[in-house]
Amino acid sequence: MSRADPIFVVHPSSGVPIYRQLIDQVEALVAGGGLQPGDTVPSVRQVAAALGINMMTVSKAWSRLEADGLLQRDRGRGMVVAVSQETRSLADRKGQVRALVDQAVVRGLQLGLSPAQILAVVKSSLEEKSS
Repeated sequence: MSRADPIFVVHPSSGVPIYRQLIDQVEALVAGGGLQPGDTVPSVRQVAAALGINMMTVSKAWSRLEADGLLQRDRGRGMVVAVSQETRSLADRKGQVRALVDQAVVRGLQLGLSPAQILAVVKSSLEEKSS
């Protein structure tokens, strides 16, 4: 990649297909500025090897992203972020995160955690991921 390589993470037991998880992560990286137009995304082989998943799964994700116009093939470079992408607003990006946080909060409460304990888990995760 042109920028620092983003780390893709998949959760096979989440119920969300792995190819969909990859699509969502690339979309989020583009929307958040982690991937800029013209940046090269890791190859199918690189992602599959790094995550220990089938190359066809990654290929399906990259193909869907190409069909949606988010990625484009660049001869000699591989797949790159398309130049004509609209940046999602801050409100849209916050809304996406809010939906996930709401799910985590509900699960924490169901597991008997207090609001302070849930907040501590979120804070710990945020500190680990942003360092």
